[in-house]
Amino acid sequence: QVQLVESGGGLVQPGGSLRLSCAASGRYIFSIYRMGWYRQAPGKQRELVAAAIKDGATNYADSVKGRFTISRDNAKNTVYLQMNSLKPEDTAVYYCNALITTVQATTDYWGQGTQVTVSS
Repeated sequence: QVQLVESGGGLVQPGGSLRLSCAASGRYIFSIYRMGWYRQAPGKQRELVAAAIKDGATNYADSVKGRFTISRDNAKNTVYLQMNSLKPEDTAVYYCNALITTVQATTDYWGQGTQVTVSS
């Protein structure tokens, strides 16, 4: 069984920075093809923020390009999201997502979410 554990959320003022971390754990992980972050604000649909493929390719939502940076530490099965120049509209619950192949199957996994609040 695979678990994704997120950390790093919190309250920050506009213009501030946060770094989110997500670590995947599981005895039978064979490969993690994609790790990324989604977010969901109250009353809105969940949206992709950023994703990183194992070979290093990345993609970002237009709203965060130039402000957020996603990175992976494959040795630690961990993905990070460095968030700079935060805006109130970035306020949301951020969910880690990973496409992981185990000994049994290839499956999308989700973390429980971490709250990011940007407010003055």
